Amino acid sequence: NPTARNAAQLAEILGLNAHDGMEMEFRVQLNKKIVDVVKKKGLTHVNVATLAGASRTRVTAILNGNTSGISTDLLLRILYALGYRIKASFLPNKIAA
Repeated sequence: NPTARNAAQLAEILGLNAHDGMEMEFRVQLNKKIVDVVKKKGLTHVNVATLAGASRTRVTAILNGNTSGISTDLLLRILYALGYRIKASFLPNKIAA
């Protein structure tokens, strides 16, 4: 049985293309940061939902690692509401388009 150590490897195992793998990896990293910040700040799901203007149900799903049906925009909004912003870096792909 193949084992995935990150989202990119999981995408490959699932037969997804590189684009899907990159998006999956980005969303996983956003989710991890949100969970880490919430734990570090000792916030409840309700606290986070209130700060971000999101439903508690969606915040609970995110904090449980379930981002299915959750937009990347919402993940970014929650991260911003928690006091963080994204600093983007653009790197060339190994395979040029």
